[in-house]
Amino acid sequence: MRKVIRTLFVASVLAAAAAFGSGAAGAAYATSSLPAVQAITPGPGQVVGIATPVTVQFTQSVADRARAERMVDVHATNALAGHFSWVDDRQLTWTPSGYLPASSPITVSAGRLHSKFQTNGGTTADADMSAHTFTVFIGGVPVRTMPASMGKSGWETPTGTFPVLSHDRTVTFDSRTIGIPLSDPQGYLITGEFAERLTWGGVYVHSAPWSVDSQGNSNVSHGCINLAPADAEWYYDNVSIGDPVTVHW
Repeated sequence: MRKVIRTLFVASVLAAAAAFGSGAAGAAYATSSLPAVQAITPGPGQVVGIATPVTVQFTQSVADRARAERMVDVHATNALAGHFSWVDDRQLTWTPSGYLPASSPITVSAGRLHSKFQTNGGTTADADMSAHTFTVFIGGVPVRTMPASMGKSGWETPTGTFPVLSHDRTVTFDSRTIGIPLSDPQGYLITGEFAERLTWGGVYVHSAPWSVDSQGNSNVSHGCINLAPADAEWYYDNVSIGDPVTVHW
């Protein structure tokens, strides 16, 4: 009888241990699962600049960010190096280390979704705040140097390399978005043309007929890169999303 009781006790302990182990494994599996990928940008067939970041949008919030990053693969001929950042709990951004190879197909895989896009010939721009010039290069060869005016003292254009985030035929510039009331002597509410956004904080390259006399000799803007109308239109016609613009002194 004692042997039977002991056997039943051991069996009960083993069953409890097995149940506990099964539950823990199940919980780990559940928390490590990922929501589906909703979209990859750039989309299939797009032609973009060599500094273009890749965005992966998930259908729901992602708890295991490290696992989500591991499943993203960006390839040209070989795997490409880059780093990840999160816009929010559902949107992951991969930014290349340096530039993507020019004139190349780029393939992105994330979960069951894939995108294959193309880079252009390597259009870049150099904004020199000391020389007051804006020079465009294609494949490393300078093709056009334009007089420019950039941010004045207290409103300096940020330095660094920025990919073109969007380009718009027209855009409204409102000084209230940078803390200047319209009633202030420096306030403005104007429509700009041929505009390329460089930062989400509101720095653009754009046409500025009102500052033509300063372009090429002084910086008078509130942070944007001002070009003459004909030059701004030319750049608008030749730029792609993701083309890098380097701003420096």
